[in-house]
Amino acid sequence: MKDTDDIPALMAEIGRRAKTAAARLAFAPAETRAQALSAAADAVNARRSRIIAANERDMAFAREKGLGAAMLDRLMLDDARLDGIIASLTAIAAQPDPVGAVIREWDMPSGLNIRRVRTPLGVIGVIYESRPNVTADAGALCLKAGNAVILRGGSESFHSSRAIHECLVEGLRAANLPEDAIQLVPTRERAAVQEMLTMTGAIDVIVPRGGKGLVGLVQREARVPVFAHLEGIVHIYIDKAADPARTLEVVLNAKTRRPGICGAAECLLIHRDIAETLGAEVIAALIEAGVTVHADAALQRLPGTVAATEADWGREYLDMEIAARVVADQDEAMAHVRRYGSNHTDAILTEDDAAAARFFERIDSAIVMRNASTQFADGGEFGMGAEIGIATGKMHARGPVGAEQLTSFKYLVSGNGTTRT
Repeated sequence: MKDTDDIPALMAEIGRRAKTAAARLAFAPAETRAQALSAAADAVNARRSRIIAANERDMAFAREKGLGAAMLDRLMLDDARLDGIIASLTAIAAQPDPVGAVIREWDMPSGLNIRRVRTPLGVIGVIYESRPNVTADAGALCLKAGNAVILRGGSESFHSSRAIHECLVEGLRAANLPEDAIQLVPTRERAAVQEMLTMTGAIDVIVPRGGKGLVGLVQREARVPVFAHLEGIVHIYIDKAADPARTLEVVLNAKTRRPGICGAAECLLIHRDIAETLGAEVIAALIEAGVTVHADAALQRLPGTVAATEADWGREYLDMEIAARVVADQDEAMAHVRRYGSNHTDAILTEDDAAAARFFERIDSAIVMRNASTQFADGGEFGMGAEIGIATGKMHARGPVGAEQLTSFKYLVSGNGTTRT
């Protein structure tokens, strides 16, 4: 019998080893953890051909399953993307270490000195789908924050994730850190996910990264706390005071640069005063770039559009498709975002400072942007080196989840024989 035949036993053993590793990582020197990440980056560079060969096996498997072009793009690795993984590992290694950082310090009249300092969460479970780079990003960020991590990648990226995981383990070995600090679940069986969701004695928090089906499953069935990364139903509101040249450039980038990522624009809201001018120009440019535009009644007369249905509002396409509708004013645009959005990322394009300030104040998404492509909704672009995901909830972590967001805190209280009256 293979060790993957008994999934509950397998996962219990992985959890036990992770807890043991986490106890050691909690006091491992910052320099040692950074050394492990630098060595992992070197290993990725040295094993390029092996990783790409593993990815080719995954790509063939994904094509057989009938995955679309955008999903295949999420899965694919080449030298440029390996360069990106190496750069992320290197950047995370070089970041200030969050563990032990003093968040606040104060003295009390009683004579006590109190410090609130960052401390690791413990063991983090990361469940993700087809993007193999998440293996490196999640493993590195958890290690940087002093946590052990259990990674469960998607079936499509099985071989790619294993090849990248081997590099992370080589880094741990080079730094004399426990190899169990970063573990990859060695099976495609979905039962392993179900086990992770109930491992309250071993896992401190679950981070799901994937589509609505995966995140919904985790939120419904997890007994372990969850940092939710819901859909990226990303809106761009084109205000009547938008700059035409900037608007064209930003919208095209936000939709077409990589349509399969969670920061890709999925819905355009166009102020009625510019619908027949700038709005029409933007839609024509999108269609010319190969985007299918699902237009409301006011925009359906534009050549090349298709009629939008109610299902198009609040839809995450993750493909070369976008919804578009005309709104009477900014208030209607914001009402649409509140009704159909996922609190991920929403943007306004405008030269009107007052309109931008109002949008920033009243849109309660994790990321709110002005005059910038929503494709910047990424921890790496926020200076975090990388991210595990974009948390759309409001508890503990929100927005890009980097190393700092993977810590909790504790209070260190010092006295001088101090007693309470």
